[in-house]
Amino acid sequence: MKRILVPVDFSKEAENAAQVAVSIAKKCNGTVYFLHMLELPETTEFMISNQIEPTFFMDMAKRRFETFLKLPFLKSVKVQTNILFYKAFNGIQDEAKALNIDLIVMGSKGASGLAEVIIGSNTEKVVRNADVPVLVIKETPKNFEIKHLVFASDFSLTGRKSFQKVIDFANFFEARIHLLYVNTIHNFETTEESSQHIHDFIKGFIFYNYLITIYNANSVEKGILDFSKSIKADAIALNTSGRGGLSKLFNGSIAAEIANHAILPVVTFKL
Repeated sequence: MKRILVPVDFSKEAENAAQVAVSIAKKCNGTVYFLHMLELPETTEFMISNQIEPTFFMDMAKRRFETFLKLPFLKSVKVQTNILFYKAFNGIQDEAKALNIDLIVMGSKGASGLAEVIIGSNTEKVVRNADVPVLVIKETPKNFEIKHLVFASDFSLTGRKSFQKVIDFANFFEARIHLLYVNTIHNFETTEESSQHIHDFIKGFIFYNYLITIYNANSVEKGILDFSKSIKADAIALNTSGRGGLSKLFNGSIAAEIANHAILPVVTFKL
């Protein structure tokens, strides 16, 4: 993870994401790429009537970047900045591909306040569709470490497509992977069935630092959050699929709810 992209809107949430990205980059002598998206008003009439030139927004963004780059934690790490006139979601995707990014780190406010250009709904879009792992940060721990990573899944075989990336992510942090299946009344399986599904899922992958847990809960979301809290996990890992949002286990809005309600970092891997 030597090339890390951080979309910034100069909010506190973006600053939290930047701090985590810097912490990761320092582990591997990596580079952090800061991206600010300028979404101009839809109509030229608005620009003309208010005598606003696009260069005004560009100059303002440059000044804000100058201030942002003076943050103390940015010392002794390689950084690059870019400002683009683009739709935020599309711009992030294109920049990630152009720069051959390994990881995107984004801030999120959670359930309340989704008004920022980058924070909120655009985070959800990037999480759903990014080809590289996306790490969503709510707040910045004093020392960012991941020693216990909860990988929650239905362990259907389609999820194997991205599982090596989960292993690589855990190995980078020397973290233990907690393979979690949440059993509910709506998707009940016997312990024997669930255990067999998990073993079939991980067959052929080479990794040793893991534990298997089958957890009973009223809902998948609550099970993931409660289990993660019970073991004092450092992060939650989920699979996503572009069209359906989250993989089969996380139908509906469960993944968005987890990202909103979990204080823990959430890292997603596209199937």
